[in-house]
This record gives sequence, structure tokens and C-alpha cells, in this order.
Amino acid sequence: MQQANGTNGRINFDPEKAEQGLAQLVLTVVELLRQIVERHAMRRVEGGTLTDEQVENLGIALMNLEEKMEELKEVFGLDAEDLNIDLGPLGSLM
Repeated sequence: MQQANGTNGRINFDPEKAEQGLAQLVLTVVELLRQIVERHAMRRVEGGTLTDEQVENLGIALMNLEEKMEELKEVFGLDAEDLNIDLGPLGSLM
């Protein structure tokens, strides 16, 4: 499957597009961490270990982070598929 920016699931390290490749790599790592934090937060919410205020604050923080990620993807011309890099024989990252 060919992706919009032509990376075909791989980080783009073309010297002329180094900024784009670096942004893709950094945003991929941030997105992976965001998903891990979100899953952990959901386990804590479902486990009942948080107060109502903590649940609300956590929800707001996760929404803000997701919104910021969308802004950054737009700035660098990336979409969600661009952050799902191909790890070769290991498969896709996300």
C-alpha cells in the first residue's frame, strides 16, 4: 500500500527531506507513548483507582495530547498511516 507521502511505511531519511523524516520518527515515538499511556489510564479508570476529578483531568489531558498530535501531523504533512512505520520482519509498529 503506497502512502500519501510516498514512504510506504518507512521513515523517510532523504537528505533533502531530513526534517520531514525526523518529524515522522519523533511523532511516531510520541504516538506510541501516547497510546501506551492511554491504555494504562483506561485500566486505572476501569479498575476504580482514580477519583472522579482525576478521571476528568486525565480525560482532558489525553484529549489535549491527541489534539496537539493532530496539529503536529498537519504541520509536517503526515497522517496516521505515516506514523505506523514498517519494522521489516517484525511487522508494523502499531
